[in-house]
Order: sequence, then C-alpha cells, then structure tokens
Amino acid sequence: MAYDYQPFPYTAPPGLTAPEPRHKVVIVGAGPIGLALAIDLAQLGVPSVVLDDNNVVSVGSRAICWSKRALEVLDRLGVGQRCVEKGVVWKVGRTLHRDAEVWNFDLQPEPGHKMPAFVNLQQYYVEEYLVARALEFPGLIDLRWKNKVTGLASGDHAVLTVETPDGAYRLEADHLVACDGAKSDIRGMLGLDFDGELFEERFLIADIEMTGDFPSERRFWFEPPFHAGQSALLHKQPDHIYRIDLQLGWDADPEAERQPERVIPRIEKAVGHRDFRLDWVSVYTFQCRRLARFVHGPVIFCGDSAHIVSPFGARGGNGGLQDVDALGWRLAAVAKGHDPAILNAYDRERQYGADENLLNSSRTTRFMSPAPGAERWFRDAVLALAGKAAFARPLVNSGRLSVACTYPLTGPDDPALPPAARPGAVAPDAPLADGWLIDRLGRETVLLAIGQPAPRVPGLKALSVEPTPEVRARYLGGATRALYLIRPDQIVAARWQTAAPEAIASAAAVIWEDRT
Repeated sequence: MAYDYQPFPYTAPPGLTAPEPRHKVVIVGAGPIGLALAIDLAQLGVPSVVLDDNNVVSVGSRAICWSKRALEVLDRLGVGQRCVEKGVVWKVGRTLHRDAEVWNFDLQPEPGHKMPAFVNLQQYYVEEYLVARALEFPGLIDLRWKNKVTGLASGDHAVLTVETPDGAYRLEADHLVACDGAKSDIRGMLGLDFDGELFEERFLIADIEMTGDFPSERRFWFEPPFHAGQSALLHKQPDHIYRIDLQLGWDADPEAERQPERVIPRIEKAVGHRDFRLDWVSVYTFQCRRLARFVHGPVIFCGDSAHIVSPFGARGGNGGLQDVDALGWRLAAVAKGHDPAILNAYDRERQYGADENLLNSSRTTRFMSPAPGAERWFRDAVLALAGKAAFARPLVNSGRLSVACTYPLTGPDDPALPPAARPGAVAPDAPLADGWLIDRLGRETVLLAIGQPAPRVPGLKALSVEPTPEVRARYLGGATRALYLIRPDQIVAARWQTAAPEAIASAAAVIWEDRT
C-alpha cells in the first residue's frame, strides 16, 4: 500500500504484575473516535486508558470525507489544521445520469469560515495525527497497544479481562467507553444487537494510485456508460489516491469481487486507462442500524459500536465525532463528581442524531438501490426529469452530505434571531477582528454577548464581540444585539436579545441537568 505502516510499540501493562487501581475511564478502540475522546478528556483534565488489540493505524483508507463540524472538533483537539493541510479540500458535488450532469451543489457558498465544507483524507492519516497528539498527554492518556478485551462484567463499575502478548490481567473502570467499531466485541459481551435495516445491495470500494486531472469535487453517476445499470462514485484523496465505489448488486460474490482480475477491468472502464495501481479493495453491504440505547450503566457506546450507516453521505466517522463532542464534557464532569444522570442526555441527544443519520442514509440507499415497483418508478422518473426540469433536480439523492445535528432543545429562544443559530444548533463560526469565533468558545459554557456588554452571571464565562458582517448575518439578522448561551460542545442552549442575569443563570443550570 502507499501508506507506510509503522507498528506502535507494545509495553507490558502494570496490571500483569500487580493489581491496578480502578481507573476513571477506560476506552476500548484506538480508532479516530476512541482517540478523539481520550484527547478531549485529557484537555479537560480527566485521565483515561485506551486499549486496542492492534498496533497500527487502520488498514485501508476507510473513512475519508470529514465534514466542517468534524474538522472543527478535530481542530479543538489539536489536529484539525494538520488534516486540512494534508487533505483534499472540496465543497462542490456533481451528480450525473449516464454521461449528463443532472444536479450539483455547493456545500459552502459563502466565505468566512475557519474550516472548509469537507476535506478528503484517509482515515489512517487522521489516526496517525490523533496518536501523535495523544502522546502529548503522557500523564493523562495511557495508550496500550496489543491489549485485547476478552471478558467484561458490569455493575456499578466495569471489570475487564485483557489479553496481551505477556498474558492476561484485570482492569476496573468507573466508566468503559466502547469505541471498537461496527463489530464491537464489547457490544457482543453485553449481548446487545442493532435494530434497523440491512439492505440487499453490495458495493465494491477501491483505492487506486494514479496521476489524474480530476477536479477536487465529489462525482456520482447513476447508470454510467462505464458501469451500465448501476451507480458509481469518485473522490480524490491525497498522495494521488482516488476512491472509486461501484455498485455490484446483491447477488455478487464478495470474495470473488475483491480479486484483482475482477477489480482491474472495472476500474479501467471507470478511469479510461490502465495507468493505475490498486492500493486497497473491499466489498461492503449497506446497513442502517443502531443500538436501542447507548448508555448501559457504566458502559457507554460511541461511534460505529453504537450505530452504523451506509457510506453515502459521509455520516459514519462524522457522526462518531459528534458523539465525542456530546459525550466528552459530560463524562469529564461525571469523573469529577457530577451526577452521572447527565449521561442520559448524551444518550437521548445522540440517539436523535443517529436517527437523523439513519433516516438520511436509508433514503439515499433506497434511491440508489430502489426496490421493484413504486421505488423504482420514482427513481427513474426523477432521473429522467432532472435533466430537463429544475424542480426535479433536488430530488436526486446520491447522498445528503453530513452536517451538524440540530438537537430538539427547548431553551429560551427569540425567534426574531436567525434560525441557523437557534437552540440545539451548533454555534456558527464567523471571523472576528482578531481571529475566529469558534476558537473563542472553547470547551466551557459561554455567554456570548453581541453588540452589548455581557451581564455578570456567577460561574459563567462571558465573551463580548463586536458584530463583523458575518457575525451580524449569522447571529443578529435584523436585530441590533443578542445574548447567546453556548454549551461546552458549542451547541446553542438559549438566546435572547436582552435577558436578566437570573434568567441566564436558570438556563445555564439546565445544561448540567438530566433534561433537554
């Protein structure tokens, strides 16, 4: 493969020679989600142990499309800028029917954002950067490679049996966070399973290395000339790597379709030449499923261990980082003595976020792989009309790309303020005279005052900013001033044009309670 895999060193854990004290947090899985959570906790002063049964970053590019919100989270963790600099920045998507464009979109039509709409970057690079960042917290993050969890008991805390090259040991944790992916061993040990749909469709996914002149944009084909009757997707990645997805049909043999003698002719037709090298190949099946609950006593599920979606829409890894965003500050508070009931709010909100992703992903899958009858008739009619009638073009569904979830919060709201910054939404970024608003919000509850002094509220950080044109458009609309209460995950909790300190304090208290 093009990526130079370097094994991480295994070190015999202390539990092999003497019992370890109970840890506050143990994270299983050192992929992007587990590493991001460990760093988030470390930045909040909470130690964790991260266990992984492997000793290298992910094999194959896997998740490659990182959304604006995911990049903002990664930036807060200390690796976002590195991802942007290495990755392929894009914002335009084009959808074609056969060889004619029928729909296109611009995911960031206005300037004034620190992070781009999307960056294509192989998952192994994101993991590499996160591992390097985690190693900057030696007293707070204990990374243990080649440590496989083989047993789990849970009551008021979690008790793990961990197998290493030197034998097994026992580990206790106040909270265990399962970030061990779609085939989660932790989920299996608790006897839990997903609810949802398994779609009878298979796709070939291939990374190829080639020198090409394809633009930095997403391209999706329905029934392309080079793959008749099916669909295809092309994404550009760093290092001259291109991602190609080709629909195969449910009857395709996954093992046979992975073989180079099957893959290479298909890729030749797609790119129009033979000057390429296979880097990584896989065959996958669509799934849109999740756990009924993400919190099970001391065991918490995060990322693909909690929910899985089809890859069209880039909602897997991006949804997992939104899990981290919602969990980290709450888990840190519990580790410092806060009521554990606050974790129920993580459960509710991320179930809501997962359901939104599942709904969008399921609709895309049905449009791409319609069942005979009404679904097929609708899909074919939309594609036939889209090239001629503007009203049909937005109905073409090749994947509704991941955006930040807006939670159904019921905090105080002034509807005269712009709807994009309403309670439940991520606070929009905007340029300030001396930097970016997103950088000033941090990881604590903030009272943002725009066009007026911030009222003094005990225990609450106040941030006053002068309205730049972007701040005015995104936060004020037609108003001249506003107050925004923003949670530690940069979600708007409440907003007013003016408010008394007592009302602000009351709304801030709700953030730390077991209710939305």
